[in-house]
Amino acid sequence: MTTISRHFFGDSEKTVFSISIVENMKEDYGLFVWPCSIVLAEYVWQQRLRFSGGNVVELGAGTCLPGLIAAKVGSNVTLTDDANRLEVLENMRTVCELNKLKCEVLGLTWGVWDASIFSLHPKIILGADVLYDARAFDDLFATVTFLLQSNPGSVFITTYHNRSGHHLIEFLLVKWGLKCVKLLDGFSLLPSDKAARLSGNIQLAEIVLSHEQIEETSSSDLRRFHLLHHSVAEYYRDDPGGSLLIFKY
Repeated sequence: MTTISRHFFGDSEKTVFSISIVENMKEDYGLFVWPCSIVLAEYVWQQRLRFSGGNVVELGAGTCLPGLIAAKVGSNVTLTDDANRLEVLENMRTVCELNKLKCEVLGLTWGVWDASIFSLHPKIILGADVLYDARAFDDLFATVTFLLQSNPGSVFITTYHNRSGHHLIEFLLVKWGLKCVKLLDGFSLLPSDKAARLSGNIQLAEIVLSHEQIEETSSSDLRRFHLLHHSVAEYYRDDPGGSLLIFKY
């Protein structure tokens, strides 16, 4: 069953704008606005001056509410989701048209290096509820690390439920040479009316490269990642049209 939900943003006195999202819970979990997306979207709105004019990439965007808010406040936005989830990518295009927002929609599978990832130059990387499946964590962090290393000064902002496990996330940050520079209670960011409609224990984290950890780590996974990064980059420079070149980490 397809529905359209409306999400309002503004201050305590008035609504500035709303975003409409096409949802279909029965079709795919990527076609539903989960609480983490609402929290991250609200953070983007509150930090709108920081986002204005910058390049933003949303990973695992699904219904892409945070990315749409970034576009609304003046970011140049690329919305991405698994390249194999064609119905999700098509829904993203529909939602962009519905809200009259110009965003690039790109199939990007975590841990797969093809031409698409080399076209991305984000200042800010967004990810709402992307830490839901431990089997995909290394692929996700490999992709995030690549984007952070390729774009000095960039940051990954993510919201997640505590079900993900802080200890596992901390381990992965160290493993991939990353560090958390801000950690907030997601509900502290929400207006009372939005907080009342949600449940769970949601955290917001800002993650950047930790240069010392990158230099000191002896992780075989990270070494393989660096070798892959350089070999694919070299190939891509020699053959910019090599879109059929695909590596799975």
